[in-house]
Amino acid sequence: MFTSPHRLKLQLLCTCTTPVGKTLHVWPELPIVISGYDYPKSLAEGATNIIAALQHPNRVCEIDLRNVPVSVLERLVTAMQKQFRVLRRLMLGTNHECASAFPDTFLAGSAPHLRNLQLSGIPFLGLPNLLLSTTNLVHLYLFDIPHSGYVSPEAMVTCLSALTKLKSLYLEFRSPLSRPDHANRRPPPLARITLPAISTLQFKGVSEYLENLVAQIDAPLLGELGIVFFHQLVFDTPQLLRFVRRTNTLREPVEADVLFRGNFVRVNLYSRRQSVKHKILGSTILCRESDWQLSSLSQLCNSFLPLLSGLEHVGICEDSLRPHWHDDMENTQWLELLRPFTAMKNLYLLKELAPRILPALQGLTGEGLTEVLPALQNIFIDGLEPSGHIQAVIGKFVVTGQLSGHPVAVRRCLMQLS
Repeated sequence: MFTSPHRLKLQLLCTCTTPVGKTLHVWPELPIVISGYDYPKSLAEGATNIIAALQHPNRVCEIDLRNVPVSVLERLVTAMQKQFRVLRRLMLGTNHECASAFPDTFLAGSAPHLRNLQLSGIPFLGLPNLLLSTTNLVHLYLFDIPHSGYVSPEAMVTCLSALTKLKSLYLEFRSPLSRPDHANRRPPPLARITLPAISTLQFKGVSEYLENLVAQIDAPLLGELGIVFFHQLVFDTPQLLRFVRRTNTLREPVEADVLFRGNFVRVNLYSRRQSVKHKILGSTILCRESDWQLSSLSQLCNSFLPLLSGLEHVGICEDSLRPHWHDDMENTQWLELLRPFTAMKNLYLLKELAPRILPALQGLTGEGLTEVLPALQNIFIDGLEPSGHIQAVIGKFVVTGQLSGHPVAVRRCLMQLS
């Protein structure tokens, strides 16, 4: 085995409990993988073992230290002020809210062979300069970015322009404080960069940041876009819509579902490839009040109007951690949510939501319903029982629709929303 170690792709695993200083010399000079998942009770001993492995920067090919205490992380970063020439995978993170900023000299400012980079909860203002050297990067995950590590959309685009092999990008900020400076805001440049290989983009932050970012990017092969917005009063995302319509796979969804939960509301869009449903776009808004959830989601859906106007199947549900619904919510709030779905033929509802949504539709029977939901034919209700209060609501809705000349059938079904 040791006569052909590179052909066999042999590696040495060094963990927090590996006595590296005592045993490393008995092995051939194989590539080193450092992992800190099994961190011992003795933090000092664990850090000593990891640092001993870091003293061989020309052999370390992978570092996985995603859940280390902040005091230990600072010691490890101090030991990583040199270039790791064969490092291909780096994952560093801490759950501590006050981690110290990484210095610009981290990794000597260069990681040319890095293919996978994941940082979590770490402020690193020197990240843009480091990324300019990682031209072989395939996966970039930046989680829980503290405000002290804020990188502007313009600086991020400059970094991404060098990453022509990038396939996955996760950019998630910790709080809504991380937003562009309105005082120095400039119009987006006429020229955009192209990310030719990216297939997955996940973002968490404020809509202003995402607007500035995607206004400067083309991603023709993007197949999945996930967005989490912090709550804000106004959602206006014209650049996001233009970005989606510049892709080859996101611009033609065929189905949608809406989920209300105690602390967020979400809309997912799906396409079908060879009769299989694939999620292509998910937009989540973090807020608790049900009227805010409905208002925010309505704004977002109306800004996506060209994408939603061709959908024939739409589902609306809530999970076990349902929001606290206000009794004084007006029917017009539900209508604003449904208004973009002008081609909807089939509406799928949970039984608990039917008494809230059907009265709103009932007021639109006749010309009003034809104007707002002209294609609506069926309403399918999950868990519908043959008797009870909901049947009275359904009966009144059906009769009114028949009398108005726009009948809509109400049927029982089993919902399978994602």
